Amino acid sequence: MSHVGVGPRAVMRAVAFLTTGVLVVPALAGCTSEDPSSKPLAEQDVAAATRARISDGGTLRWAVDSVPDTLNAFQSDADAATTRVAQAVLPSMYRMDETGSPVRNPDYLESAEVVDTEPKQVVVYKLNQQAVWSDGREIGAADFAAQWRALSGKDSAYWTARNAGYDRIQKIERGANDLEVKVTFSRPYADWKALFSPLYPKDVMGTPDAFNDGARRSLEVTAGPFAVKKVDTKSDQVVLTGNPRWWGEPAKLDKIVLRAVPRDERVSELVAGKLDLAEIDPETADEVTLAAAPRDPATGTPLMGPQGSPAPGPQGRSAAEALRSWAVANGSDEDAAEKETLAREERREAAAKDRRRQKALSGFEVRKSLEPAYTQLALNGSDGPLADERVRRAVARALDREKLAEAVLKPLGLPAEPVGSHLALSGQPAYADGSGALGQQNAKEARALLADAGWVSGGPVKKTDDGEKAAGAEKDKKDKKDKKEGKDGKDEKKSEGGDGTYIVGEDDTGGDDTGGDDKSGDSKNDGGDDAKDGAGRESGEKQSSGKNTAQGGAPGAYAPKGTAAPAGSAAAPLAKDGKALTLRFVLPSGPGSEALRTVADRITDMLKEIGIGTEITKVPDESYFKDHIAAGEYDLALYSWPASAFPATDARPIYAKPVPAADGSLNVAQNYTRVGTDQVDQLFDRALTTLDQKEARDLLRKADSRIWAAAGSIPLYQRPQLMVARENLANAGAFGFETPVYEDMGFLKKGAQGSRPSAPASSSPSS
Repeated sequence: MSHVGVGPRAVMRAVAFLTTGVLVVPALAGCTSEDPSSKPLAEQDVAAATRARISDGGTLRWAVDSVPDTLNAFQSDADAATTRVAQAVLPSMYRMDETGSPVRNPDYLESAEVVDTEPKQVVVYKLNQQAVWSDGREIGAADFAAQWRALSGKDSAYWTARNAGYDRIQKIERGANDLEVKVTFSRPYADWKALFSPLYPKDVMGTPDAFNDGARRSLEVTAGPFAVKKVDTKSDQVVLTGNPRWWGEPAKLDKIVLRAVPRDERVSELVAGKLDLAEIDPETADEVTLAAAPRDPATGTPLMGPQGSPAPGPQGRSAAEALRSWAVANGSDEDAAEKETLAREERREAAAKDRRRQKALSGFEVRKSLEPAYTQLALNGSDGPLADERVRRAVARALDREKLAEAVLKPLGLPAEPVGSHLALSGQPAYADGSGALGQQNAKEARALLADAGWVSGGPVKKTDDGEKAAGAEKDKKDKKDKKEGKDGKDEKKSEGGDGTYIVGEDDTGGDDTGGDDKSGDSKNDGGDDAKDGAGRESGEKQSSGKNTAQGGAPGAYAPKGTAAPAGSAAAPLAKDGKALTLRFVLPSGPGSEALRTVADRITDMLKEIGIGTEITKVPDESYFKDHIAAGEYDLALYSWPASAFPATDARPIYAKPVPAADGSLNVAQNYTRVGTDQVDQLFDRALTTLDQKEARDLLRKADSRIWAAAGSIPLYQRPQLMVARENLANAGAFGFETPVYEDMGFLKKGAQGSRPSAPASSSPSS
C-alpha cells in the first residue's frame, strides 16, 4: 500500500489485516446466505496462466516501499513487505478468494469446524499430514498453543500489536491424534477463522525474547513454498528462495527478490531492466501504456496517447511548430538560426532518449484493479464546529460522492462507484449500501442543518491579531467548556434514537420525543428496521435512487421541521458567535498524494457551495498520520482503511466510542474521528458472539447505518491498484481481494500468453 491514506498506525492495522487471514469473510458452521451477493467492482488482473504454460526457474524482482523492520506480522512496526514475506513462507489456515471470502488452504488444513457450542465453543482443526516446518518437525498443537499464549494479552512481556480473538481462547490441546488441534473458547467468537493465519513456529512464539527479537531480521524455520534466505539492509532487499521441504506444488520461480525502491525512482529502474513488478502511480501508468501503444512506422512515435488521445508528433511538437523551427534555423537572422539549430539538436537528443526509454518500457504492461481498501473523508468530532452532529451531517450531505469517485477512478478506466459501507466492500458477502441512513447529496438540506446549528450567512466576524478567526478544532479549544455546556442543552435535543443519533427513516410517527434506553441493542432504532415508517414524511426533496431500501435508509438527515435554509447566495460564508465557519483540511504533501489533493480540491468547492470555508494545510508524509490524524490535529482529512472480512473484530476499534483513560486523556483506539455511540459498540459485540452468519450480517449492517448517521466518517471510493509487470510475467499483478499464490508465479514459456480481464465498465457520468 502506498502512503496515500495510510499512516504508521494504519499501516500496522493493514498488515494485521492482511497477515491474520482477514480480508476474508467468515463462513460459519451451519449457516447459509439468503442475501443476493454483490460482485467485486473490478476483477483481479494478474495475467493468469496454468502452471504448464510457465517456465521453471527465474528470479522475480518486485518493488516494495521498504525493507521490513520486522518479519513478525504481529508486531507494531510490521508493514506491507512483512505481509508479502509472511504470505510466501508461513502457514495460513485460510486464504482469500477473488470475492473476499475465506477458503480453506488445503496445503495446511484438511478441515476445520465448530464441533460444540455448549457449554463452550470448540473448534477442531485437522491438519494436512504432509505439513512440516523447514526443520522437518510436523506442524501441530504446540505451535498453535505457543501463538495463543504470545498473543493472548496475558503476558505483557510479549510486545504485541494486537490480541483480538486470541484473548477469547481458554485452552488449546492435542485432538484425537497428532494431526488434530482442539481449540476451546472462553467466550463465543464468530471470527475464529481469522486466527492462526499466519502461523509462526513455536520457536518464534515460545518465549518473549524469541517473539520480540527472534523474527525481526530472519526466519530460520518456515513452512511455505519459499524460505527467507536473507534480509539485506545494505542493498535494501529481501531474498526468498524455494523451500526444499515444501510438500505442495513446487514453486515455479527460483527466487523472489523484494527490493525497496522509492516510487519516484521506479520508472528509471524499470527502464534499466532492474524490476519485473512494481506498484505505480497514474502518471507512470500513462507512460507505460503510451510505450506499448501502436507506433508510426516512419517516426517511431506512438499513434495514440493515454486514454485514446492523439499522441504528439516527433519531438513532442506540432507540425506548425516544426515548420516554424525549420524556417528560423534556415532564415537570414544568423543569431536566431544558430540558437534554433542548437535547440533542434537538443530536442533530437531528448527525443532519441525518450525513444530508448519507451522501447525499454514497451516490454511492460499495466495491470489494474481495485485495492481491498477505501478512502474516506474523516471529520474530527472532538471539538469545534464538527462536534455538532448537524454540522457533520451538513458536510456529508454537501458531497457528491459519485463525482469524487469519478475524479479518481474514471481516468484510470476503473469502475467509479462510491463505497456504500464502512464495514465491507462490494463483492464481499457482508456488503450492503447503508448510506441512505445519512441521505443523498442535497445542498438545500445541508444549509438548513447549518442554520439550525446557528451558522448564518453574513454574520459578524470578530477580528483578532491573526485576522479572521476560523472555527476549526485547533482554534476553538479555549471555547470547549462553553461548547460543551451548549451541547448538553439545546443541541442534544436535535437527534433521535437511543444513542442520540438521528437515522433517516427512524422518526417516531407520533412525534413522540422519547429516545429510548441505550442499554440494549434490541431497540427499534437499531439501524433502519423501521425506515418504512419515515419514508412518507419527506418534504420538498426528491426520493432516493433506492440503493438502501433493504437497510431502511430513506434519504436525508434533516434539520428539524420548519427550519429554513439561509437566504442569499449558496456560497455566502457562514458565521456564528463572531467566528467564520472555516475548517482545517490537512493533507499529505509527498509524491503519490496527487489523487488525495485532487479530491480535497473538489470537496473544498462542494463545501463552499453551502457556505463552509476550508484552510488546506499540506504536511510532510512522515508526520501526516502520527502528528495530525492520530493526534486529532485536524478538522477534515483523507485517509484509507483496508477492508476486512471480520469487521466485528477488526472494525470495532475504528468506530468504538472513545472512553476516558485513567490519566484523564481520551482513549480513542483507532477511532481518529472521535465519533462513536454506545449502540454501535453493542451491535459490534453482539455480532462478534453469534455463530449465525445471517444474524451477524444483520447486526453489522445496523451498526453501519448508525456509523453513517453519526457522520464521522464518509466512505468515498475504493482505492485504485495499479501495477506494472513484465509482459511475460504470469499470475502476478493487481491481485484485488485474492491472496497471491506465490508458487504459481513465473515467466511464460515462449509463445504462451496469460489471460487478462476484459476492460471494466466505466460508470456513466452523473447527470
